[in-house]
Amino acid sequence: MPGFKENLETFPPAEGIARLELLDASGAVVGVVENKPGSTGSLRLYLELARRFGDVTPQAAAAGCALYAEHEADARANPGKHPNVDRLLGLEAGGRTLATRVVRG
Repeated sequence: MPGFKENLETFPPAEGIARLELLDASGAVVGVVENKPGSTGSLRLYLELARRFGDVTPQAAAAGCALYAEHEADARANPGKHPNVDRLLGLEAGGRTLATRVVRG
């Protein structure tokens, strides 16, 4: 099974994208994944989920956790260490969906 780095190599680059906003059912921004060192990989993964699923649905969250590979197990063992993985775990468990909005910049 490929690791996160290998999975990341299959996602399109995030050039020209400043951040991805995650919106609840009312349209409020409830999360942001920024294009900055330390989170660009997560941004690319979330963009890939949005491309594949449209929104970050529970099904998309499960797929995202699998794509995070070794980081999923670490997130489960260390809550708070990987907030972008934690978010997906919560969406998957809670059955919630978040819409996405790409902010270019």
